[in-house]
Amino acid sequence: MNIGFKEDLKNEFKSDRKKLPDQDIIDAVIAFANTNGGNLYLGVEDNGEITGLHKEHTDAVQLAAFIANKTVPPVTVEVEKSEDDTHIKVIVPKCRSIVASSSGKILRRRIKADGTPENVPLYPHEIHSRLSDLRLLDFSAQCVPGSEYADLDDTERERLRNIIRVYNGEKALLELDNEELDKALRLVDDVNGELKPTYTGMLLIGNPERLRLRVPTAEASFQVMNGTRVVMNESVNLPILAAFEKIATFMDARNSEEEIEMGFFRISVSDYNKRAFREALVNAFCHRDYTMLGRVRVLLDDNGLTISNPGGFIEGVTLDNLLTVEPHGRNLALADALKRIGLAERTGRGIDRIFEGSLLYGKPLPDYSESNDVMVRLFIPKSLPDREFTKLISDEQNRLGHELPINSLLVMNELKLDRRATLSELADSTHISESKLRITVESLVESGLIEAVGGGRARYYTLSVNVYKRGDNVTGYVRQTGIDKARFPEMILKFAENNNGVITRKDAAELLRISVQQAYRLLKSMVDDGKLQPEGKGKYAYYRIKT
Repeated sequence: MNIGFKEDLKNEFKSDRKKLPDQDIIDAVIAFANTNGGNLYLGVEDNGEITGLHKEHTDAVQLAAFIANKTVPPVTVEVEKSEDDTHIKVIVPKCRSIVASSSGKILRRRIKADGTPENVPLYPHEIHSRLSDLRLLDFSAQCVPGSEYADLDDTERERLRNIIRVYNGEKALLELDNEELDKALRLVDDVNGELKPTYTGMLLIGNPERLRLRVPTAEASFQVMNGTRVVMNESVNLPILAAFEKIATFMDARNSEEEIEMGFFRISVSDYNKRAFREALVNAFCHRDYTMLGRVRVLLDDNGLTISNPGGFIEGVTLDNLLTVEPHGRNLALADALKRIGLAERTGRGIDRIFEGSLLYGKPLPDYSESNDVMVRLFIPKSLPDREFTKLISDEQNRLGHELPINSLLVMNELKLDRRATLSELADSTHISESKLRITVESLVESGLIEAVGGGRARYYTLSVNVYKRGDNVTGYVRQTGIDKARFPEMILKFAENNNGVITRKDAAELLRISVQQAYRLLKSMVDDGKLQPEGKGKYAYYRIKT
């Protein structure tokens, strides 16, 4: 008998025919606890064959107690026996702290190059990274070992002050002297009466040479590829503020623009929205794991723009909730400093700006799907703007006097692509809860940007006729809505023919997915046209095919 699936990061099989050693059980448990949790199957071979349990591992309660006693802090597991008592599943939770065996061993789980899992040591330098992922440690707020206050560079500090002026940071910071500024932004910490640079300080305004020595992982690169030919490959070993300016300069020289006429005005649309690029680059520097080897990489190729950084998504962030999860980062002190000087989005919703940069112009959405546990990779496809959609959004924002919310832009984009969708379908595609989405779509209906068709849970939405008229595509609008409505009488007659010649308002409403009041008006119009005749009164009223 085979268990029916293979080992992976969340599942491990252990043979128990010769009694699996106690230490092997504990090793597997602490590795799962220090990664993402998982299931340990006792009595199963590596190939999935179920070969049975040793008699000493048949007591589920005793096994759970043994695991709790041999782990620090104690790991509470669930132990489930199979119906035929041939094997046991030990369900290990993901722990919110570092777990060790009672003998002091610390392990984690990873996938090897061949795709199979293994348990490996969690080394001391990796503990900082793990605690940062769990939001238990702000690495950027720690003092840099061996560093001195003189390691901070006056030239870089002046660059910081200039960024505050250019990007409308907190003007009050400009009134502070150097030491006061450094303390206010947590660039330094007081250690026994002496100012010591934090990682935030070294990363933002450290002397470049001292930075390379003290924080060797603070590296970036800008690459341009034409097919397989490397056009440019520039390494940037500078503090974040200097690196940001240098990479932005490289990008500006290669980010072409197209002008779109808007009545008496014109707007310039770049290949890659400048504000979105800025937020994406700041995010990469701000949220990368500085305990890991690697670098922030910006790549321009024929397909688009890729920005990647070491360190996976922080605890609680997934591909599905990127736009809805509460904002929080890996390096809180660094993120706070970047917000206060104006370089990062103050609300912490830089991800909204990244998506907005594509949504405003009807372009394909940014893609994070190639991200994994050790790398976040953002891809922004290169594409031409949708001119009519761009004009539509621009006109609406001018009418409102403010930018459209990100949820409204997401809904408009989905309806532009899919033509029609129910609330449930929109919730699935945008990953926004139906309760929040309902407010958004009703607001868009009121503004005349979209239309609602039908009623109840079958109610669906399309772009409004005014939107289609703007693009000289009234035919497209009729195709989405008019055809359905034109077939309503035909569908009612067909239903009645198969229901002893009669139909009620409730029948029509359920059949056509419209409200009872809409069904009444439709049936009445068919009576006026001589296709139906009413019979009965009140709740017993129905309609018969007129012969």
